[in-house]
Amino acid sequence: MPKAKKVLFRRSAFLVSYWNDAELIFENYATGKGAIAAPIAAELLSFFSRWRPTEALFRHLPQYSPSSLRAAIRELVRHSLLQRSDRKRHPLEQAMPAWKDWNPAAGFFHFTGRDLPFEADLLRMGRYMEGLTHEKAMPVPVKHYARAAQTLLPPPREEGEFSRVLTSRRTWRRFADGKLKLADLATLLGLTWGVRAWVAVPPLGRFAVKTSPSGGALHPIEAYLVARDVEGISPGIYHYDASRHRLELLRRGMTRDRMSDYVIGQRWFSEAAAFVFMTAEFTRTQWKYRYPRAYRVVLTEAGHLCQTFCLVATWLGLAPFCTMAMADSKIDRDLGIDGVREGVLYVAGVGKRPAGVDWKTASLPIDPTGKKRRLRG
Repeated sequence: MPKAKKVLFRRSAFLVSYWNDAELIFENYATGKGAIAAPIAAELLSFFSRWRPTEALFRHLPQYSPSSLRAAIRELVRHSLLQRSDRKRHPLEQAMPAWKDWNPAAGFFHFTGRDLPFEADLLRMGRYMEGLTHEKAMPVPVKHYARAAQTLLPPPREEGEFSRVLTSRRTWRRFADGKLKLADLATLLGLTWGVRAWVAVPPLGRFAVKTSPSGGALHPIEAYLVARDVEGISPGIYHYDASRHRLELLRRGMTRDRMSDYVIGQRWFSEAAAFVFMTAEFTRTQWKYRYPRAYRVVLTEAGHLCQTFCLVATWLGLAPFCTMAMADSKIDRDLGIDGVREGVLYVAGVGKRPAGVDWKTASLPIDPTGKKRRLRG
């Protein structure tokens, strides 16, 4: 009978530790797990900087009993701070080397911000907002330098279509029934994410030109359409081919319940005709900008594109919205992406604008009982 292979242990390469008041916290930002631990945990993790057996730790720390050290190792493994040689690594840990130039700063921020809970119950949300006002008044949304010299400016020019569209942009949470026109969807996708031209830059290759700026003209943001009620398109998930202005079917079928799950129970958004998931192909930006600050560039580009989407939708007389409350892992899984080399960043959506109501009324979500809720606070 062959002898069993000895189990070895090694520290995960994706750990961050920090003090939170009196508590020392260790987190694995790839797996999203962590634990509060005593400073001795740092000694154990440091010892397992390479694959080692438990017996080696016993010799290193003879002042502790083997049973207590085994218990500590079990806890560190349970919280994914230590890896075992006889177990597969977490998929995100396997893919994480792609972020080597951005870690730990950008990786810690990005991966610990995934799959966070969101309160979708309107009554509890209203109570929470009201409670905030009792703690402290809401910050004023503008800033003034009262003692600075003042120069009165002429009023901004507001004539013409551009200023009308810009000043009309709003976030909508109610939508009219009926299918979104295919021509409107094509305009939204094409003017927001479509490649407008190609520029040759020898010896690097061709760079895409779009309606929004991109750091290094690398355009890491991809668009995935979730169609529920679009003219001429079967419900499902599609990838938008920005260079050929085409939709590529990835998954058939889509329900309101599934759409609601994607935006963590914000059921009012699931009444929209379509969502667009904005993902980032991080490797495009990481190829050139090999420092963590470049992560900001990717986030900013998603913001550029979302504003363009909302303005185009407003110009078309539609009802756009955007949200960052989303089920990251569920979306990544349904798109077939790994969440590391490519991951979802932002959700935008659009529907038909409801007739006969002003924006302030139509911006209020409707709870599952069918009643509009006015959020106080």
